[in-house]
Amino acid sequence: MKRFLQVALLALVLLTVALISALTAMRLAIHGREVQVPALVGMLPAEAERVTGNTGLQLLIERQYYSPQVSAGRIMSQEPPPGTVVRRGWQVRVAQSLGPMRVTVPDVRGESERAAELNMQRRGLDVASKAQVAMAGVAPGTVAAQSPPPNAGEVAAPKTSLLIAEAPEIQAYVMPKFIGEPLGTASREIMDAGFHLGNVTSSPDATGQPNPASFVVSQTPAPGQRIEAGGTINFEVK
Repeated sequence: MKRFLQVALLALVLLTVALISALTAMRLAIHGREVQVPALVGMLPAEAERVTGNTGLQLLIERQYYSPQVSAGRIMSQEPPPGTVVRRGWQVRVAQSLGPMRVTVPDVRGESERAAELNMQRRGLDVASKAQVAMAGVAPGTVAAQSPPPNAGEVAAPKTSLLIAEAPEIQAYVMPKFIGEPLGTASREIMDAGFHLGNVTSSPDATGQPNPASFVVSQTPAPGQRIEAGGTINFEVK
């Protein structure tokens, strides 16, 4: 019986050692097939393929994009990122730069703000800034000027700026009082101030036709009201 127990114990020890050895060998085998993904951004494809090949990885150029920062032909991004632990034979997907996009800047002067933005975006241009300024003779809400200038060629996807026209601010005044003044005097005052004389009518109880000596008995706009520069003033006289 004692002999049997010794043999059984020895067999159990040998089995445990064998299991540990197998696990250790499996772990070494698994880890032996793992590698770190190298940094490929900035490399040319041939160089990147050589680096990945040396580490047992595969290179796949998946996309190509325009980029003003990365020279044409070089790798601009990768997946998985550098330092990631993967198994040998793993595929590293990269995007290759086509370099800066060369475009001709369209002439958007006279277009609405929205139409100008869409026109720029269709050509891959970004509207970096917009400013508004009151301009006479230019329809409000349209592009009055742009930078870079229209039809500038071979521009590398620049940031563009638009100057948008807005309606000029109309100067306004408080309507002065002319009631009680002679028509001739009031007429000279409003014309000297840049206003226009409108209709001059006689009051119902007036005895004759309006003349420079007639006195103003009412006015439109009324005293104290708002009147824009160059506005028209109507009088009723007696």
